[in-house]
Amino acid sequence: LEFFLSRSAQNASESPFYTVFLPVLYSVIFLLGVAGNGLMITVLLTRCRRLRITEIYLLHLAMADLMLLFTIPFDVADSATGWVFGVFVCKLNELLKSLNLICGSFLLACIGFDRYLAIVHAVPSMQSRFPRTVHLTCAVLWLICLALALPNAVFATVTQKDQSSDTLICYYHNFGIHANNWVLTSNVLHHVCFFIPLAMMSFCYTMLIFTLCKSQKSEAKKGAIRIALLVTLVFCFCWLPYNISLMIHTLRQLEVIAEDCESGKIMLQAREVTKSLGITHCCLNPFLYAFVGVRFRNEMIQLLCKLGCSRICLPLLRVHRHSRTSTSDGATTNSLVLI
Repeated sequence: LEFFLSRSAQNASESPFYTVFLPVLYSVIFLLGVAGNGLMITVLLTRCRRLRITEIYLLHLAMADLMLLFTIPFDVADSATGWVFGVFVCKLNELLKSLNLICGSFLLACIGFDRYLAIVHAVPSMQSRFPRTVHLTCAVLWLICLALALPNAVFATVTQKDQSSDTLICYYHNFGIHANNWVLTSNVLHHVCFFIPLAMMSFCYTMLIFTLCKSQKSEAKKGAIRIALLVTLVFCFCWLPYNISLMIHTLRQLEVIAEDCESGKIMLQAREVTKSLGITHCCLNPFLYAFVGVRFRNEMIQLLCKLGCSRICLPLLRVHRHSRTSTSDGATTNSLVLI
């Protein structure tokens, strides 16, 4: 996607925001995200044959987030020195970013649709909800997303920032076509792959809320819906502002909205800020499950204890025992059950 390509192509690379703040922010996101998603994947894989349907989707979502996280060190280095990693890494970098953006949206839409089938239509044993079918669905989804993301890798290449500079950037190459053709196509594709899953999620969760308000579902099932809805809302909160700013940028490129230098600078800054907000999403899901999901938290504590992290797991065990004592005294925690 155009704005996820090298930031140095945007004529604002000397600002402290780009050279100091963003590298520090992205470094923190990288460390938290790799640790959190790595731990989440490890916890889920310890019982890979007993994963629930939504957990399968969340496992794939964590892998998609790791893909985006592994591109961050290259972007941090790019902010400091320009692109020094060659053409292959440039193409791979853009491929992984596009895969995360496209696949993440559709995986969350699949979670919403699965909850919709299970609660609204009460089909817990439906063929489409068998674990083997879900794994196959995820495999097909990855292949489709790979096909959609592949052109970003094909058109990305390493070139000089400008004729008066030796600094290299990772950017789209003009292979004999109008320079903006693929940029615009890529932006439109990004909008479609975000807003269609968003519309699907909105419909599914709206129907879920109406159904739960009318039914006598157990608190555990309602809690499962709450955490699925929370994950989706956090995704929307992180990525919707960026997609809105990118849509405005696309309309300006299509000359639907008038463009001038001053507003162009403001929109450039807005897109960078909202992109930073979006990237923080890839380190949030593990923390949501650690604080909200009882089952995941218990398994995470057990894993940390097995790894010998006593200084970390002992305080968590005390909190866990206290929460269980509170439950026995009458407080209900079933609503926090992991999906």
